[in-house]
Amino acid sequence: MKYLQQSFHVKFEYKVFFTSGLFNPSSTLFNDFLKGPGIIRKILFVVDQGVGLEVVQQLKEYFKIHHAVQLVPEIIIVPGGEILKNDIRYFDQILEAVNEHKIDRHSYVAAIGGGSVLDLVGYAAAVSHRGIRHIRIPTTVLSQNDSGIGVKNGINYFGKKNFLGTFAPPIAVFNDELFIDSLSDRNYRSGISEAVKVALIKDPVFFEWIECNTDALVKRERQVMNYLICRCAELHMQHIAGLDPFESGSSRPLDFGHWSAHKLEQLSNFDVLHGEAVAMGIALDTVYSNLCGYLSEPESQRVIDLLNKLGFDLVHPMMEVNDNRSPILLGLEEFREHLGGELTIMLLEKIGQGIEVHEIDPELLKKASHLLRVKA
Repeated sequence: MKYLQQSFHVKFEYKVFFTSGLFNPSSTLFNDFLKGPGIIRKILFVVDQGVGLEVVQQLKEYFKIHHAVQLVPEIIIVPGGEILKNDIRYFDQILEAVNEHKIDRHSYVAAIGGGSVLDLVGYAAAVSHRGIRHIRIPTTVLSQNDSGIGVKNGINYFGKKNFLGTFAPPIAVFNDELFIDSLSDRNYRSGISEAVKVALIKDPVFFEWIECNTDALVKRERQVMNYLICRCAELHMQHIAGLDPFESGSSRPLDFGHWSAHKLEQLSNFDVLHGEAVAMGIALDTVYSNLCGYLSEPESQRVIDLLNKLGFDLVHPMMEVNDNRSPILLGLEEFREHLGGELTIMLLEKIGQGIEVHEIDPELLKKASHLLRVKA
């Protein structure tokens, strides 16, 4: 028998910029980044309608002054939230624009918006011409500290979250603090859950910092939120640089609390925001970790107290585990399927350190669900 074998490595590199007033005409950061060889390059923008139409005007004014690339006149406006990822028409709309405006692999597709917009646009950019340069400009706490700085893109299909998607890093991420100011309290708070999550599994000092700064976060003090976003993004990027950035294995430590969160989003028809669902998922898996004997009762209570003080609801009728037919339990099998291997769930051994398990005891989970209703 004769065969050939090949092996190669691909280097990915991108920067996450933290700035204020990215499209202020006096700011050259964005234009300087886009500067390159003399060939004509274009940039197509897709904007979350929740950001506001004033951003569209800012873009037009900015590119009247700065000419590193050519602005595509058609700025696509799309709704934010999961409805965007559930409707294939928006995906097709972006592909049609890429084709119509002849956006090639030396040009750019930029997304301004929350995580759902970034997911969709990143997926469209990744599959067009086998990959167009993609720029992310996250506008929510959740997307600035988590989804926007990662390597995943995707849309929902067959009623399943992120069934279609790619691992394709952006060419750059620009976090503008001014976008956070316009968020509702609900959306502002929602993104903090991902910071709590990454602190719980990776950084006990960061968790203590969140505990100490809870009041300032609730009051929306900008400097405190800026630090939370930056540190959370840093921890996520450190994980991505590890041994399995494209998740070829079954280990998904950054998905602590997510197996139930993803299912709750679907069951609630996405009325529950992702960050809100993650907070509930963290609470459930924290109490379950304690009942399993991994996490101490005092540390378990610290987690619940923090989530409560931040203003999260920790229970929801569709999150309840009453018996083996409870709808939320379907999330376990869907999570395993999404992993592509054996079920692997991250639990807590102590604050700042996770432990992976490969099975969940339904009876113990039922007990955790009931206990959480008391604690909440």
